[in-house]
Amino acid sequence: MNRLLASAALVAGAMVAGAFFAGQASAQDKLVIAVVPKNLNNPFFDQAKFGCEKAVEEIGADKVECFFTGPPEHGGGDEQVQIVADLIAKGVDGIGVAPSNAAAMASVLPAAKEAGIPVLTWDSDLLPENADLRTAYIGTHNYDIGVNLAKLAQGIKPNGGTICIQSGGAAAANHNERMQGIRDTLGGMSGTTSPGERLTGQNGWTEVDGCPLYTNDDFPLSVQQMEDILIKYPELDAFIPTGGFPQFVPDAYRAVASKYKDKIADGSLALVVADTLPVQIDLMKEGLSAGQVGQRPFEMGYKVIYAIKDMAEGKPAPADPTYTGLDVCTPDTADTCIGG
Repeated sequence: MNRLLASAALVAGAMVAGAFFAGQASAQDKLVIAVVPKNLNNPFFDQAKFGCEKAVEEIGADKVECFFTGPPEHGGGDEQVQIVADLIAKGVDGIGVAPSNAAAMASVLPAAKEAGIPVLTWDSDLLPENADLRTAYIGTHNYDIGVNLAKLAQGIKPNGGTICIQSGGAAAANHNERMQGIRDTLGGMSGTTSPGERLTGQNGWTEVDGCPLYTNDDFPLSVQQMEDILIKYPELDAFIPTGGFPQFVPDAYRAVASKYKDKIADGSLALVVADTLPVQIDLMKEGLSAGQVGQRPFEMGYKVIYAIKDMAEGKPAPADPTYTGLDVCTPDTADTCIGG
């Protein structure tokens, strides 16, 4: 049985509210697909919203709705879990979620399975032991983001050095996988588990005390962390955020990074950052990063809508995982490096 979304809105505490009504499934029923990012104040997730809206435009707004909802701001994942629990209770036709806290999200998804609501993860996945609670993961191979960030740093600092990794939330599976990719690649390690083994001299690389830094998607905080660590360690060899956190407040980032522009230019500081949104590419062109490794969030949102629609029509589920690719950009390739 499909249930139609009559109205819904976020209210205080980022709780989903609204009235749903149930009706007999028919060819005329509109599918209501909830797409839940980690938060709504992140330009990365705006791109995913544009992707799901594009899919609705192609399919027809009379046939499918992209209900894009999530916590207004950063957090530890509790608000997002409650939002998903409310969506399950209201009876949406499918959910695509980017879990902020993989373990916490898994605690509410058995209810979706019992209700017959298909769940896809995107951008960030559940933990491997909970993979049966969702149909498939659509997004980046997060470990590979870390690998490519590390390769950029290695190209600048072939003999290693001191490094600080800046991550999202400590319970965010995608950022932990990226950190593992960075550590494994720089340290020449294999067989580790997420988030990898701390670098203590492997291949010449050592993580400084106080790192990794955890931003919890608080972008002003991420800039402050960056400034503080570069002041504390003036000879730091590499600073690698696993997401675009500090660059998502470009003026504040520019004010800090500009102080190190010469060090970035001469290779004294390997400042390489995840994500390749237009504002980030502009910052790289200004000489304020030495490289960017980007994802394709538009494609994630787009594919989630089509995948749930196809399953509702009896078509096969998407491949698990469905990787959406990534883009490795340097100042030399800035004008041509962004893919599909």
